[in-house]
Parts: sequence; C-alpha cells; structure tokens
Amino acid sequence: MEQPKTVKNEKIDLKLGNFGSSPATKPSLELVDKIMNDVGTSSFERLSKQQPSCWFGEWGVCCRICYMGPCRIPTVRFKNGATRGVCGATADTIVARNLLRETVGGASSHAEHAFEIAETLKLVATGKIKGYEIKDRKKLLAVAKNLQIVSDGKTDMEIANEIADISIGDFNKVDNAPMNWVKAYAPSSSYKHWTELGIIPTNAWIPIMNAMHRTSMGNDADVTNLLLDDLKMGIIDGYPGLTMSTELSDILFGTPKPVSSTANIGVLKEDYVNLAIHGHNPLVAEKVLEWTVNLNEEAKKLGAKGINVVGVCCSGNEVLMRHGVPLAANEMQAELAIATGALDAMVVDFQCIWPVLGEVASCYHTKLITTMPYVKIPGALHIEFSVERADEVAKQIVEQALLAYQKRDPSRVLLSKKTEPMIGGFSVESIVELLGKINKEDPLKPLIDSIVSGDVYGVVGIVGCPNPKLRKELYTERLINVLLKNNVLVLVTGCIAHISAQEGFMNPARVDEFDIGEGLKGTLKALGKLAGLESLPPTIHMGSCVDNSRIGVLVKLLSERLNVDVSALPVIASAPELIAEKAVAIGTWALSIGLPVHTAPELHIEGGEQVKQILSENMKGSIGAETFSELNPEIAAQKMIDMIREKRIALGLSS
Repeated sequence: MEQPKTVKNEKIDLKLGNFGSSPATKPSLELVDKIMNDVGTSSFERLSKQQPSCWFGEWGVCCRICYMGPCRIPTVRFKNGATRGVCGATADTIVARNLLRETVGGASSHAEHAFEIAETLKLVATGKIKGYEIKDRKKLLAVAKNLQIVSDGKTDMEIANEIADISIGDFNKVDNAPMNWVKAYAPSSSYKHWTELGIIPTNAWIPIMNAMHRTSMGNDADVTNLLLDDLKMGIIDGYPGLTMSTELSDILFGTPKPVSSTANIGVLKEDYVNLAIHGHNPLVAEKVLEWTVNLNEEAKKLGAKGINVVGVCCSGNEVLMRHGVPLAANEMQAELAIATGALDAMVVDFQCIWPVLGEVASCYHTKLITTMPYVKIPGALHIEFSVERADEVAKQIVEQALLAYQKRDPSRVLLSKKTEPMIGGFSVESIVELLGKINKEDPLKPLIDSIVSGDVYGVVGIVGCPNPKLRKELYTERLINVLLKNNVLVLVTGCIAHISAQEGFMNPARVDEFDIGEGLKGTLKALGKLAGLESLPPTIHMGSCVDNSRIGVLVKLLSERLNVDVSALPVIASAPELIAEKAVAIGTWALSIGLPVHTAPELHIEGGEQVKQILSENMKGSIGAETFSELNPEIAAQKMIDMIREKRIALGLSS
C-alpha cells in the first residue's frame, strides 16, 4: 500500500519560509525567535521534532481500544487480501470507530459548555446567585418562542426558569421524544432526513455514553451503523451543544452587534497592566472583564495607565463581540503573547489551552491562572471558579495581574506596534436588522436577491483553528483570497477569525485593497452604508466556535424561506486548518444538516475505503452532502466554487 498523501512534513523549516510574506505575520515571526531564545521551544520546533508523523495514525488505522494491540492495519494479510487486527476488526471498522470517538470528544466538549450555561441560567432565574443577570430580554422571549414556551403573563425570571428547565431536561430526560433544542432549531429539511435515518437524539448524555460503549472492544463493527451514529453525534454537537451555548449566552450577556476593535499582538500595551482572557467560557470572561474595570484605579496607583484586557482564542471572540475587547492572539499564538514579556496574567478556562503555557509562563513574570476543576496545568496558579463565587474569584484573578505587573522586567519586553482595525460581532439578529433596512417586511429578500443575481455567488463558513502544519503556507489567507475574488461571501468564527482579522479581512477600509469580485464588493459597500460604515468588512465575523450555531440559524432561515433543502443552498463549510476533535464534531454537524464540508489536513480516514466512499459519495443520497479534503488552498477554493456552481445551476440560477 502506498504512503498516504499528506502535508509535506519530513522537515519543518523553523525559519518558516514564505510565512513572512504577509505583513500581519511579522510580530509572530519576531516572537518565534524570542521564545526560542528565552524558552527553547515553539509550536514549530515541537512539530519538527514529531516528524516523520506516524502514517498509521494519519490514516486512522491504528486501534488502541484493547490490550491485544495496538493494532496497525495493514499488518497481517489473509489469503483473500483482507487486513484485520487481532480481534478481526477491518481497517474500515477501525477508521469508523476512531472517527466516531473523535466526534464524541468534540460533542462532549460543547455539550458540557452548554450544560454549564443552562445551569447558570437556572440559578439566575431562581435567585440563587446574584453575580449574573438577564441582559437581553428580547432574546429571552425569542428563545422561549422557539421552545414553545408561552410567555404571556409571566415574569422574565419565570420564563428564564422554564427555558433552563427545558435545556437541562434535554440532558436528563429518559423518554423517547426528540430533544427540544433539536426540534426548535434544526432546519425542517434536515429534521426530515434524520427522521428517515432514525438518528434524532432524545437525550444529550445517553448517546455519548452509548457511542463510547459501541466503539469499545467487541461491539459495533458495522461501518454504516457507526457512521450513522457519527451523524447523531454531530446533531448533539449542533443543538444541545453549540446552539444552546450561544442562545443562552446571549440571554445572559447580550446578543452581539457589530463593534469596532483592533487585532494582532500589538494590542498589548507597555504602559498598562496587560491581562489576557483565553479559552471558551463567557461565564469566566465576563466576570474577569468586569473586575478589571472595578480595579482599574488600583493599577494606576502602581504607575500603570490602567488595565488593558486582550482576548485570546474564543474567549477573546466572546468579549470582542459584546464589549469590543481587542483580539491579541489565536490559540497557536497564546505562547507568543506570553513571550512578549509584557503580559502580566493570562486567565484560562477550558478548551484549546496548550499545556506548554505553564512552562512558557515560568520563564517570565506572567501569571498563568487556571480556573476550571477539570483543567489544571503544571506551573499554573489555580484559582477555582464557580458561578456562586464568581465575583470573589474574578477579583482575585485581577489582583494577581496587578502583583505580576510589579515584577515585569522592561529589558525583556518585545512589543510590536502592528495592529489591524477590525469590525466583528455579527449575530443573525444584527444581519437581519441590517437587511431589514432594505426590506422591512421580508429582510432575507435582499440577501436572496444578491445570491440570485450572482453578486453573492455563494457562501462559505470558514471555522476552526490555526494548525502549525499549515500556518507556514498561510493556508487560510490564501483560501479566503480566492473565494473573495470569486464573489463568495465568507463567514468566519473561532481562531480562524483571529487569522482573518490580523490579515485585514475584517477591516472595512481595506475592501478596495483586496482583490474582491465586483458583485460582492458592491454588496458589502451597499450594506456597509446602511450600517453607517464605508463598507462591511471583506469577511463577516460571527463569533466564537460555539457561535457556528449562528451560521446554522442563518442557513435554517434561508432554507425555510426558500422552501428548499439545506443541501440545495450554495453554502459550504470549511475547516481549513483542522486541529481539534471539536472541529470534527462541528464539521459532522454541518454535514448532518446538508452542507458539504472541506477539511485540511485530511480527516484520519484515508485507511478506510468504505468510510471514505460513504462520506464522500453515499451521504449525498441520504442527507445531500459530502466531505472532501484538499491540501492546496487554491485548489480547495476552486472545488468549493465548482460545488456552488452546481448548486446554482440546480436552482435555476446563473452559473
């Protein structure tokens, strides 16, 4: 069997080659040199030491679920040419089990996130905690309506309590009725397909438990059955995970509206106490941000001009879109933010927190502060967070930043002045409100008209994280450039949003600088003027990674307004620098509702021919969508454009 086609990784060039061809990357390049001198490690250096990658792992044909192995397939060939592990599992069975377990990991992450928000809403509604409140009554009523809660004659707290009970109930209920959040938020065409396939979940936790059971040694070996369960995990990720997290967070913290801010590591300030918020939990982020305001005068007493809060990863996206907090660094750049020598504290909660941050922080004065009982890192200061003690803990965290500031060594500081203006925080509500200025009675019609005319040729949602394997090649930036040139509207979330912002794709002032198709450019400018701007930015920021649900809600609205399957829409999902199980789960959810899904690097499925055939071909017959991988961003973009063209032709639109 030939070696797998994968990222060229025999040797990673620590000089990063053409990575430096983008001015936006210059601050990161300088800090890569600094962190290597100060700490002796960087993501690129660590990647280099992992080469060559194990191709059994890359192909997904390494099985570790029992102690007769690990079995690496193909290893033993029977006379009929088949390859099996010790128990007899085929390569396809192993690949399908591994893929399902990856999706379970992602769905579990998002489901637990949602469950914590739902529990907090319950505590707020019943008056058991005072540190949080309902900040968006309009969203409260909208969610209640979607969940078929009668609001008339009830107080906000009574409505919130019912929403919380239904949400928590979707995790705990034992009847066979479909989950409330799935019924309320899934596109009708997708729900119909899931009913036919028998994959609508009735509970969030039980299917996760069942998936782990069925993939353990001596259980489900049927590839089709395993992949159907994979789709079910995608549904769980999408609704009692992503959507519940976003909708309930909007109730508690406010629904985002477009906000001006800045991006890149240059948002750190030498004459301020610098505190970075990193992770995914707005319950922590909002409180820490609140206490930086409360203790700002204390910072001035120490000789600083105040406290400068910056965002890292998705907690950064959360506080950006609601408060305009600048975006300092994506997940991969978190260690570089510490290496500036100017970051006094980094508070982390859960997900995408690299263990190396403890080691990096120990080389500087920076306090790395962990907050979750299930996320502890050697070398970090642990101050355990709970919503009951939110104010007390947030105050302690900010006080640690003030203490650390006093130990900062100016001679070790390396700060860039490079920043990029940006506008982010486009919720579905804000988009509909903007479109309503053109057509109040039918707000979606202007967007539909632009798609029909071809001014907006199609839509691609680009999500996920920066992968060191592909960062050197500026994969995401190159992909976006080709899509914009061909009039494709690009929606971004998560750490991909950081990349987009740093490159200038969220700066309306640069809409004429990039090579953007005239139809799309005209649409962005026309809508921008309605919003009081020169233009909308080239890419539209829709929030953190759980806020991919906002893209799902927009897709549902378009599908049902046009009365067509989601799979018929000229919309595609892409994870162009795939890293985490969470991204696999998000992609599986997008696939389940009917969107084609692109990934790079390839999913770990290359060793399973049947798995690949089902995902890339057979799924079209059941849900109307497929997955594909492509390691060249220009070719990937062209494949997306070709797919969009096919969908447009099928809808009777211009090609």
